[in-house]
Amino acid sequence: MTPLSGAVAGRNVKFAILVSALGYFVDIFDLLLFAIVRVESLKSLGVPVDQLKQTGLWLDNYLQVTGLVVGGVVWGVIADRRGRLSVLFGSILVYSVANILNAFIADVPREGFGALMHSVGLGSALNQYGVLRFVAGFGLAGELGAAITLVSELVSKERRGLATTFVATVGILGAVVAYFITQYVGWRTAFLIGGILGLALLVLRVGVAESGMFETVHRRHAPARGAFWLLVYPWKRGRRYLGVVLCAIPIWFCVGILVKYCDAIGASMGMPEGARPSPGLAIMWCYVGLALGDLGSGLLSQAIGSRRKALWTFHALTALSMALYFTVGSSSLVAFYGCVAFVGFASGYWAVFVTTAAEQFGTNLRATATTSAPNFVRWSAAGSAFLWTQCEVVLGGGPSTPWVAALVVGAILLPIAVVSVFLLPETYGRDLNFVED
Repeated sequence: MTPLSGAVAGRNVKFAILVSALGYFVDIFDLLLFAIVRVESLKSLGVPVDQLKQTGLWLDNYLQVTGLVVGGVVWGVIADRRGRLSVLFGSILVYSVANILNAFIADVPREGFGALMHSVGLGSALNQYGVLRFVAGFGLAGELGAAITLVSELVSKERRGLATTFVATVGILGAVVAYFITQYVGWRTAFLIGGILGLALLVLRVGVAESGMFETVHRRHAPARGAFWLLVYPWKRGRRYLGVVLCAIPIWFCVGILVKYCDAIGASMGMPEGARPSPGLAIMWCYVGLALGDLGSGLLSQAIGSRRKALWTFHALTALSMALYFTVGSSSLVAFYGCVAFVGFASGYWAVFVTTAAEQFGTNLRATATTSAPNFVRWSAAGSAFLWTQCEVVLGGGPSTPWVAALVVGAILLPIAVVSVFLLPETYGRDLNFVED
């Protein structure tokens, strides 16, 4: 094979970064779309108003995120065994098809083909919704990890943090675009648009080059490629993986509880019925903050030459933003959305988190770690939801319990994240051309 010239190689790397950023953009668009259209879609399917919260938690915080964690492990193993590009093609195809089908869910009659649908539990639109959210989650799980792994291995160690920050910042804006699209089209059309965007991006990916580090490891038949169990054993390596996952849990507590269910929390904080926050608008403002936070955390990490210090800085900001959310947020809608935007900015250290995940492990396990870790973090939304609902029960279920319970859960999770960073060695500027024993 003839080596590429420096100019051509440089263009290939820039193209890979751009396509990875656009892929994460579509990923976030589809990942947050259900949360934005949750109320509208469930009402149109006949879910009673008093069951919107629990049904939404089941579809999103349980089924979709379970699909994410299962897919995170599967796609990660495939990426380390078969290549980063195989996952970038396969994952986007799965979640694009799932979202297109999501646009056509409906109750079916019990006659003819409908009898078969009912026999497997898919006769109702709500059950179809649940299955497709799980499948979409499974597909979405491979997007970010494979993209960040590929970019990390293609870019020099000096510019790696800037490249991954660009991918994360551009990608986060997918939620903002999703919100504005839902203001002009119905929820079914929005799902259709998300699926079509994914298929269109699939065409762009044909020109993306595979990671040279992976190809070297693949040719040499490096042992234990994609062996997920090696991420947790021995303990010296396992604690690194545990630290990576735990350090980012507050991000998905903030997004998965404080923002997605702000209507229920706002009501419990005494906000009047005509002036309560909209989950869709709150998600939009949160992700504006997240985009700025990802940019800020990535640049801070580069400027100070430390991933760990950047993580701790944004943990401190997250604590401050939560305090403002619960104290100032209920004073008015403007104040609430302002606090939500700050919560997004403060928890916007996703770029540093995924870069740290990629830098912690060798080429034979890097994609498995970088793909599964973010999805275990997303899966933590199920744990946060469980803790939240159980705290409500313990607190007695009064009118104010939703926000008090959310405060208690946040006070538990944030210190765990701060302590977990101590489990991680500093990786800024690390050469990634190595394998794990």
